Amino acid sequence: MSSQASTAASETIDGFHLVIDALKLNGIDTIFGLPGIPITDLTRMAQAEGMRVISFRHEQHAGNAAAAAGFLTQKPGICLTVSAPGFLNGLTALTNATTNCFPMILISGSSEREIVDLQQGDYEEMDQLAIAKPLCKAAFRVLHAEDIGVGIARAIRSALSGRPGGVYLDLPAKLFAQTMDAAAGKRSLIEVVDPAPRQIPAPDSVQRALALLKGAKKPLILLGKGAAYAQADAEIRELVERTGIPYLPMSMAKGLLPDTHEQSASAARSYVLAEADVVMLVGARLNWLLSHGKGKTWGNEKAMARQFIQIDIAPTEIDSNVAIAAPLIGDIGSCVSALLGGVDKNWAKPPADWTGAIADRKDKNLSKMAETLAKNPSPMNFHSALNVVRNIVKDNPEAMLVNEGANTLDFTRSIVDMYLPRKRLDVGTWGIMGIGMGFAVAAAVTTGKPVIAIEGDSAFGFSGMEVETICRYNLPVCVVVFNNNGVYRGTDVNPSGTADVAPTVFVKNARYEMMMQAFGGVGVMASTPAELDKAMREAVASGKPTLINAIIDETAGTESGRITSLNPSTAKK
Repeated sequence: MSSQASTAASETIDGFHLVIDALKLNGIDTIFGLPGIPITDLTRMAQAEGMRVISFRHEQHAGNAAAAAGFLTQKPGICLTVSAPGFLNGLTALTNATTNCFPMILISGSSEREIVDLQQGDYEEMDQLAIAKPLCKAAFRVLHAEDIGVGIARAIRSALSGRPGGVYLDLPAKLFAQTMDAAAGKRSLIEVVDPAPRQIPAPDSVQRALALLKGAKKPLILLGKGAAYAQADAEIRELVERTGIPYLPMSMAKGLLPDTHEQSASAARSYVLAEADVVMLVGARLNWLLSHGKGKTWGNEKAMARQFIQIDIAPTEIDSNVAIAAPLIGDIGSCVSALLGGVDKNWAKPPADWTGAIADRKDKNLSKMAETLAKNPSPMNFHSALNVVRNIVKDNPEAMLVNEGANTLDFTRSIVDMYLPRKRLDVGTWGIMGIGMGFAVAAAVTTGKPVIAIEGDSAFGFSGMEVETICRYNLPVCVVVFNNNGVYRGTDVNPSGTADVAPTVFVKNARYEMMMQAFGGVGVMASTPAELDKAMREAVASGKPTLINAIIDETAGTESGRITSLNPSTAKK
């Protein structure tokens, strides 16, 4: 190439590099995705420009990884997919991210507008923007290279501002090859300033909330995953401890304060929800996970007299199911700090009969749990296996815990204590299966810490092929599959008497550990707590990709786990 041609080439920049430069300008250094037309070269160029590109076997799991990365870092996780089918595969993760309030951007290549709009039958033709719009927080399309900076800036701000969520960014194939003057291209890029500004609560709303708390006889603080996302850990802990109010963490808020904290009411959950007279929600919503704030869970008649304080950044969330007596609208850090300003040395701690009653129930329930966990049945059940996991996590509090399943999820939530914030990732608000391996990859890539993924055998099946991804990037992930031969349990029979097994039954005695071995990782079968303990400790210490096939009694487990009431056929039994 002549020097004159080289100079001319250096004066232009293409769409590929504008996308990469715009992401890097905003501190985004990792892309989760799956290469293919028309974004293969984008993945190659991003890697060449120093970005980390984690390539998956299925777009849904890349999207789940991006969502989890967003939750852990307060930066939008990026998922990159091909057009049409790849876009659709990523859409479940995008919608799940929006439902869970995780900041994520799904970037998909697409067919050209002039062909899509006339329905002329282009390769993987689809109006992706129209499909994505109702399923995410915002959706944008970029048609011209000079608008790439604006498009990415708008996507970042939309994902992070107010209530975080998923954003779709549509990039037609022709965009990537467009060129423009390099200097003008650089000027067109936008570094997003303060995408999630503090939102200070109104002083009168703070005083209203404080007055309710002061007058409460049975106050309760309920912490949701929004409180974990906020990273206002010190302020939240100070509020809990200075007020002396018992607290109850939702599953992904576990560890904001150690689950062993004396004010934790987790072991008396049913009692405090039914009895509390004032409940302060911090980053939690009164959705199905909390029985919508009413009904038997909340003590029925007593619920009519209960008053709620709710901290939320979205004013439209207030009164969504029941009346909220004291709404605090603002970011969690600012709201909690404002409340702390009213908790002085003269603050009266909750009445002793309330805290004492909680302590009594905690002691009884924890004693019963200890007796159950001490048993050593053969084969293992959920309790004896999770007693091992409980001890491993206690000894490795920095490790990330990923958890999904039905019974595997429910029992793990109640048995395994967490000690540090944002160390637990699970199915969240939507209760969606299949997040396991994507979340595990994100946790390892984002934090660099060991990851323990506790999976039901059914849940593992949704994303199991991603163990190859874990091996390919040599990630410190230990997957434990609780294998009881089926969905819920492995004992169902086909009522028709034909040769087909029941819909909920899997291949008996499946060798899941061989999947990890196939890709160069460590695969172990564990039939006893001692074997499980040895295998898990070796996996965490070595940092090698490991899958442990934990053999569980196939009769263990209940239909639908703890949400039997949502299953029409079993709820009436």
